[in-house]
This record gives sequence, C-alpha cells and structure tokens, in this order.
Amino acid sequence: MERGTSLSVTREGGTSLSVTREGGTSLSVTVGRIVERLKGSYLHSQIERQAKECLHQPEIKLESIKDDVRSFLRTSGWERKLQNAVYRELHVQPPPGHPAAPPEHLKEPLAYMRKAQASWEKRVLKSLNSMSTELEVPLARMRPPAEQKELSDKWNEMGADEPDLSRFRPVYAPKDFLEVVTGLRNPNHDCSDDDVGVRSHWGLIQVPLNIRDVPQLRQAYPELNLNTGQLGIDDHAHIHPDLFESEFVQIGKRVVSEQDSAAAQQYSRQGCPNGLRGDLWALILNATNQPQDVTHYEQLAAGVIQHDLLVDNLIYKDVKLTASNDDYYFVFEDFLYQVLLCFSRDTAVLDHFKYNSASPPTSYIQGKVGDEECVVVYPPNGVIPFHGFSMYVAPLCFLYNEPSRLYSVFREMYIRYFFRLHSISSSASGIVSLCLQFERLLQTHLPQLFYHLRQIGAQPLRIAFKWMVRAFSGYLSTDQLLLLWDRILGYDSLEIVSVLAAAVFAFRAENLMEVTSLASAEAVLADLSTLKVMPLIQVFLFATAI
Repeated sequence: MERGTSLSVTREGGTSLSVTREGGTSLSVTVGRIVERLKGSYLHSQIERQAKECLHQPEIKLESIKDDVRSFLRTSGWERKLQNAVYRELHVQPPPGHPAAPPEHLKEPLAYMRKAQASWEKRVLKSLNSMSTELEVPLARMRPPAEQKELSDKWNEMGADEPDLSRFRPVYAPKDFLEVVTGLRNPNHDCSDDDVGVRSHWGLIQVPLNIRDVPQLRQAYPELNLNTGQLGIDDHAHIHPDLFESEFVQIGKRVVSEQDSAAAQQYSRQGCPNGLRGDLWALILNATNQPQDVTHYEQLAAGVIQHDLLVDNLIYKDVKLTASNDDYYFVFEDFLYQVLLCFSRDTAVLDHFKYNSASPPTSYIQGKVGDEECVVVYPPNGVIPFHGFSMYVAPLCFLYNEPSRLYSVFREMYIRYFFRLHSISSSASGIVSLCLQFERLLQTHLPQLFYHLRQIGAQPLRIAFKWMVRAFSGYLSTDQLLLLWDRILGYDSLEIVSVLAAAVFAFRAENLMEVTSLASAEAVLADLSTLKVMPLIQVFLFATAI
C-alpha cells in the first residue's frame, strides 16, 4: 500500500511531521521511527521556520490556516524536500525486526555471521595496534602549530608531497578477507542436504543463503531487458540519437528539475546521461549539500589539520598504491586525500553501525587500558581503511568538482552500499551473498567452465573477488563503471555486481576453457578496460537459455 508524507500544522503555525498509510491507518513501527529521526533534523527546523514566517502573508486565512500553510509548503518545494528525506530514511534504515528480537539481530540475524565478523574485527584491530607498537607511531596526536600551518597551506596540493611511507603496510588486502569469507560455515546446516545438488560443493562458498537465480533476476530487473532502451547500448555512435537518447535526456532534465528522489532512482535504472549523472545521483541519495553540509565538511577538514592519526598514513599509502597509479584517477589525488582524511574523522558515519554487522573498533585515550571512561572509537568514523579503499571515492571525482558535494555523495554511497562489500553478513547485497550468487550463476549456466577452472586450481571466485569487493572500481573504464553504478543506485542493490562478474567469465569462456593454470586464467581476465558493461549484463540475464 502506498505511503503518503504530510505536514500537520498546529494553530501556532508550527509543523509536525506525520507519515500516513493511504487510507489513514495507524503509524507503523517503521514510520514512527522515521518521524522521530526527522523531528530532530535540520530540515524539520527549516520547515517549521518557513511555516511560521508564511503566517504573515495575506493569502493565509485564520479559518483555513492548516490547508493554507500546507499549500504554501507544497508550492514552495518544502513538501518535496520532506518526501525525499523520508524516501532516504526508508532506503537507509533496515525494516523493523520482531519486537522480541535482541538488538544485535538488527545488525545481523545469523549468530555464526556475527561471530565471524567479530573475529575478523579483532584480527584487523590487532594488526593496526601491532603496527602502532612496532613503528612507535601513536594512534593519534595533536599536530604542533608549525605542522598545522604547513598542512593548511598545502591542503589543495597534498599529492605533491612524497612522505616516506615505506614502513607502513595496508592493514589487510581483499585476498586476506577472501580467506575469511570462504572459511564461513553454518554449524546448524548439513551440506549433504543441499537441494541445489552436488554442484554447490564445487565452489568456495559453503553457506546456505537465499540468493536469486536468473529467472528471479529477470523479474527483479525488468528494465534491463532486451526491448528497453539503455544508456550504455542505445547511445552508441551508430544509433541515431532521436531513436532513444534525445528523448531520454529530456526526461532526465525534467526529473532533475522536479527534484524527486523516487523518480530519479527509477530513471537511473536505464542509465544516467553524463551531463545529468552528478545531479541525479545526489538526488537519489538526498545528498543536498546545504550550507550546513559545507560547514560540516569544513569542520572535518579543520579536525584533519589539528590532529594526525595513524590511519592517515594508511590512506596516503593506499592512494599512492592505487589511484595514483591509475590512468583514469591519478589527476584526482588531492581530492582523494581531502575526502578520505575528512571521512576518517566523521562521527556521523557511526550511525550506520546500527544496521551494519560490523562494530566500530575502540581504543583507550592516553594509554588508560581497562578504564571504561577512557574508551573511544578509533578511527572516529569507526572504519579502518584497507588496500583499495580509495577506489570507492575515485570514480565520483569525475562527477563532482566541489569537495563538500563530493564528500556528501561519497559518505552516502558508503553508508548505503560500500560498507557491505567489506563486512560479513547475510544481506542480499553483502559480499558473502554476492560471492555465492556469482558461483551459483556460473555453476548453473557454465558448469563445464566452472568444473574445468576448479580442476586446474583456478577457482573463479579467487579471480572475481577483487572485482566485487571494489564494485569493479579500478578494473572497468570509468564510463562503463559509472553505467554499472547507475544500476546499483537505480535498483538499490549490489546484486548486479555479481551478475557482471559471472557475465565476464561467460564472455571470456572460450579462452578460459583452454587455460591450464590459475596464472593463465588470471592473464585472460587481467584487462577488463575494453568491456562494455550493459551488453554483457543484458546478454547474460536475458539471452541465456534457462
């Protein structure tokens, strides 16, 4: 049933938020929670101020004050802003669990997943602490005034710096995380009863999760079918723009001018035109970049200048090892430092741990180990960067040249999607489900290829995992990557990442059937920069015999 968003206007001209189900039934738990969250927001105070100010206008009559104020807020665009905020909350916050379920079930319902994630976190934190001890570098320190001034002066050209980072190493790389993911087992599940059959034992992922097969994916992604126009296919040079592209761009401009998050998300399913993509993504994510957002970003930057963190070195090292060596992204080195250093200080990111299976790591200030009053989250955002982390930001630099806007969009992308790629959970968009789905798609539709690669010691997941953990960033050409990410945002799911990974293997199947080792299989799949994403996905989903 549709939900509507409304503003209740009090006699004094103030407003209260209410979100009703069509038909006026009582507020659900989800809606009640959203109302509570929005009541404390800056948007709510802005709407309240506008409602009070409009009372002085002659068209507001005392006898119809509620309807008149509501009409004013609708015509002045405030109701749409409220709808977008509600839409964001519905997508970010998880659905309410059973009232009797313990709080940790909201983070992750399966106990063995929670246990594996906690064990992994201990390993990562131990690695970070041992690096701090070995290198005699504190986790955090106040910068001396001279160092603060030096960093402030070169804030926009940090890439020109060449600090000695030889002693620092990434806390972990995707291959370390893969070993943990492939080691997962459900103690309550007997694999011999698996209804998928013997093929399920061919792969590295041995946990039972509910994932979609091709017929279900066709139902879930109808806009990707062969009869629907797609940016990434129907905008190529040999196709006249009047057939699809011109009209589609005009619709996109209308969506942007209407400022409707839901419409932007639906539109994004067929791809976003290059000139509109930045605005459309920000609209889908409700990353508004208001003056208060700019101020927040500036405060984070001031925090970077004041304090030096050990993780700063990990960020510097990662950018130098990845984006700085990438033909597409090396020009954005300064932007990457700014965004990632600010991100590490942003305590607003901690809110996503309510629905993330992970928990933020903690440390003790001034070495007071064991004193509960001295416990602090470290780093302040609760996220320890790993090898390749900067590649979550790099593609966004093509869309936004204003650091605060780039930052807002990246943070929203992270707390909606990217965190799921490096935490152990049973979520359909989580990395474990993506790995299982990738293996099942290959086992079902290319069993000979899967069996051949397994026999020569080249398990497909060992090759594809690094693609999926980065959502293909750094592997595809940027224009193709952005077309893939359009669909992640459009369908509010990372599932399409595992579909593309399977489609790449299908596309190179002929060559892969001739390889005799893991090294030669990796060589066949080493360069994905020439691949066209949408034809691969369309053919795999809609032109594969079931």
